Amino acid sequence: MAGLCWKLSVCFLCSQVVSGGVEEARYVAAVYEHESILSPDPTALVDRRSALQLMGRNLDIYEQQAVAAARQGAQIIVFPEDGIHGFNFTRRSIYPYLDFVPHLHAVKWNPCREMYLFNDTEVLQRLSCMALNNKIFLVANLGTKQPCGHTDPRCPSDGRYQFNTNVAFDDAGMLVATYRKHNLYFEYAFDAPPEPDYKLFETPFAGKFGMFTCFDILFFEPAVKLIRQYNLKQVVYPTAWMNQLPLLSAVEFQQAFATAFNVNILAANIHHPTLGMTGSGIYTPAKSFIYHNMESYGGKLIVAEIPVITTDYKTSLGSNERFRENLHHSCKTFTSASMDDQVCFKEGQETPARVLEKGTEQLPPQFYAEMMYDNFTFVPVWGEKGELQVCSNILCCYLNYRRAVLTDELYALGVFDGLHTVHGTYYVQACALVKCGGLSFSTCGQEVTDASALIDFQLWGNMSTPYIFPLLLTSGITLDFADHMGWKNHHYFMSKNRTSSGLLTAALYGRWYEKD
Repeated sequence: MAGLCWKLSVCFLCSQVVSGGVEEARYVAAVYEHESILSPDPTALVDRRSALQLMGRNLDIYEQQAVAAARQGAQIIVFPEDGIHGFNFTRRSIYPYLDFVPHLHAVKWNPCREMYLFNDTEVLQRLSCMALNNKIFLVANLGTKQPCGHTDPRCPSDGRYQFNTNVAFDDAGMLVATYRKHNLYFEYAFDAPPEPDYKLFETPFAGKFGMFTCFDILFFEPAVKLIRQYNLKQVVYPTAWMNQLPLLSAVEFQQAFATAFNVNILAANIHHPTLGMTGSGIYTPAKSFIYHNMESYGGKLIVAEIPVITTDYKTSLGSNERFRENLHHSCKTFTSASMDDQVCFKEGQETPARVLEKGTEQLPPQFYAEMMYDNFTFVPVWGEKGELQVCSNILCCYLNYRRAVLTDELYALGVFDGLHTVHGTYYVQACALVKCGGLSFSTCGQEVTDASALIDFQLWGNMSTPYIFPLLLTSGITLDFADHMGWKNHHYFMSKNRTSSGLLTAALYGRWYEKD
């Protein structure tokens, strides 16, 4: 089943919506999921002219989409990572595709109006002109080069740095920000910058935007520090993300990040279904406008009007008193209204109370299975309702559940508390309720895209990190939102009464950055 996309059919302008006597600022954003035209042999050495011809074909599509977005009232548009030049280059073969970008602290530059100020800036010129001609803020990703010499001890042996770079232009075509990707994902053609970039730009319609790229979203530097240091509410996010179910599909984690940090995210992914690449969206903490499509080809423009977030960062991750109150309230109302059994916190209690239904004292079997290349500890989720607990290292996960109707589907509650070491090294604490690929325990952790079971649940974990990303993925790779979530007695909590469609994944995905 193809993913879900809401697309505006009318033109919106930045507006003020009156709600409860308070004017709410809003703006119109666009992201474009692009099926890039790729080099037939990215390792082949070509000249600059040939490289520009290939990139020009992708830029022609960008220009069409910028026009379409502007006609729908968009004030900002975001394009994906690697969309202009492609991927799988060597360090030598990508060189003809690289533009030169000057240091913005040294010069103010409008590439469209000052085309001959610097050499090798043809891509920047075209992007600048798109922004200028359509009166739209524009964010794109390209490869850039920066010469260096023997006085720089970090200078590569070929005398230049090569960066995976985001650029932002204002609606007059002025280059207002550049960001060099810090956490490279097997990108041997590029260098990581010597120090992380913390880059943002101002807009008249939504204030400050920060930006980072793809794999950066999983790490403290620069994504988390950028948001915390500048109290950002808006993020632009070019990505070339390969989906990995059940915990790291693109739309799933993008939404979780927006919810966890109480930010808007404009995320543009590349579209290559054969490589598992799809999943873009415009995300607020409580609503999403997404596109996920593994079945067809071609790009997709998403345009949506969203509110400007004005609440402080402190009201989200780590210290949300409103969430803590909701947790206590939900713990009472959820169990009384929907469930007979209780897994609920009492004041001063460090672990959930467990009230077992008569005749269910026998604990379900514990088993191990690989999920996300990690060795998870699982217990099966059997029957119409129940309470479960599963632990690994210092992390214990708890589940209270009720199924609306019993289906011929196996679910399991899994826990992982350890260092993930495949395709990147980072420390994860995860409590996950997942649908298994079949009816045997060995299928738990497999990639699954469709489900029919509607499950009411409460999920807890005694997480050791404040950075918890709430994942709630439903059948067809669609998104749902928890009714309540937050902290209580050193446990993080998420609850949901009846998902909108069959449940694929409900998880608390914790990142313990200090242990990376």
